[in-house]
Amino acid sequence: MEKLVKISAGLVIVVVLVCAIFLVIPQQTAKTPVAGTGSPLQGTVTVYFFYGEECPHCHKIMPFIESLKTKYPDVDFQILETWHNQKNQALFTSLNQKLGVKSTGVPEVVVGDVVLIGEVDIPAKLENAIIGEIKKNR
Repeated sequence: MEKLVKISAGLVIVVVLVCAIFLVIPQQTAKTPVAGTGSPLQGTVTVYFFYGEECPHCHKIMPFIESLKTKYPDVDFQILETWHNQKNQALFTSLNQKLGVKSTGVPEVVVGDVVLIGEVDIPAKLENAIIGEIKKNR
């Protein structure tokens, strides 16, 4: 009988520990953003760069985007190919609908509520949009 009590007490302790672990783990993982979902950590600036694999305009912009990634290491740059990736295409469509963009195309950049389209507007206006979004999040 004493052996049965010890086994039961041991099982109760194991169950309590397992329950405690499952209560702690979700709180820690909930703070980690999932890349590409549009749910960055509070205060983080996310730049969505949408491009098409065969788009020559996109490839002209890519080195500029890469240089900004280096210049702003705390900014979350999401580089998303939309012509061959349905998940990225869905995010592209969703963000444009949410922001009321009627005429879309690649290359396109979204920073906060700023949408820049094309190889002229992106280099001319993207850095200021990033700086503005950084200031908003301080």
